[in-house]
Amino acid sequence: MGVPDILSSEYAHNPYPYYKHMRDDYPVLFHPATQSYIISRYADIEQALKNPIFSNRSYEWQVEPIHGRTIIQMEGREHATHRNLLNPTFRGRDLQQKFLPIIEKNARELIDAFKERGEVDLYSEFATRFSMNVIVDMLGLSRADQEYYRRWYDSIIALTTNVTQDAEVTAAAMRAKDEFQDHILPIIHERRTNPGDDLLSTLCQAQIDGVQMTDEEIRAFCSLLLDAGGLTTDKAISNLIKNLLEHPDQLEQVRQDRTLIDQAFAETLRYSPPVHIIIRMTTEDVEVSGTTIPANANVMCLIGAANRDDRKYKEPDTFSIFRDDLDVKRAYGGDANHLAFGIGRHFCVGSMLARAEVTIATNLLLDEMRDIAFKDGFTPQEEGIFLRACEKLEVRFMPFKVSGNATSRPQ
Repeated sequence: MGVPDILSSEYAHNPYPYYKHMRDDYPVLFHPATQSYIISRYADIEQALKNPIFSNRSYEWQVEPIHGRTIIQMEGREHATHRNLLNPTFRGRDLQQKFLPIIEKNARELIDAFKERGEVDLYSEFATRFSMNVIVDMLGLSRADQEYYRRWYDSIIALTTNVTQDAEVTAAAMRAKDEFQDHILPIIHERRTNPGDDLLSTLCQAQIDGVQMTDEEIRAFCSLLLDAGGLTTDKAISNLIKNLLEHPDQLEQVRQDRTLIDQAFAETLRYSPPVHIIIRMTTEDVEVSGTTIPANANVMCLIGAANRDDRKYKEPDTFSIFRDDLDVKRAYGGDANHLAFGIGRHFCVGSMLARAEVTIATNLLLDEMRDIAFKDGFTPQEEGIFLRACEKLEVRFMPFKVSGNATSRPQ
């Protein structure tokens, strides 16, 4: 196979054989085209995500130009203070009391539009719209501006995965940044004066060490949330449904016992995570698997490779919601034994929100769709290098309600 190239078309089509090749033969690989070191073994990446030698400084060029400075770049007390501000919304009281109804309402609205049709592209008609709608409603923004949010989101996502440094991609993203700033700042000013019960109002009234968040801090967080909140969940839902459809016996077990959705989602995060690469930057020379990575080097952590490492998991290329080497109880916290949400102090603050969205969406989809299968002639294909998912998921199904005649649902 030779030295793997993460920018090759063959790699983009199916990176998993390359992941094994790198884990076995090139656990630390310098990639000249991106001027980055690539690491692929679970133990090495777990250490990189925990060890402060592997810093978040890469976000200064990867994320800050488009979002501004956000929580993902913060360290120490500053990081802890901002994270504690967000925890009630994303992991605690507000998620349970205020935002679960928003999630369910959005899922039902989208499913109602196709539930009697018998076929649908679940990615374009449900997953992408669902995750974006939830974030828009949580922030208390207008659905009338949905088209703009989607365009800005697409431009920003393209920049964060722009490994070839395409100038047109960068220009489009910077236009999106300016347009979003012009759009959101007047709304922030209005919410400071007339707060509501939404997340944006909470941010506008919040204080950190006795000082209110600045307009720029709030704008940056909203920008990041529209980006990160959408890209993780829409791809996770698509990958989860694909995995279950490819394993109909497990799909049927989930249909009969909905508590298994948690296990199916955790295994999807391991087997086909939505984010395949996290970048860190070294602050000093550090040894990884016998190779010294110099200070100030970009390090690509291949999450997709680590989660298929046979040094960590038995039969890692097999999708099984019943595997005994993945702890579902820990799957959505900072001590998870998969790496899809990162690990340690920078574990994804939105993991419980993603879990809630996926659980509610999957439950409602199974409530309305029986005998679900891939549409005749359709073959699912994952796409992407940094972010990876089936961005088309054409399915057919038997509605539980056909021509006005209700069909009983499983209890």
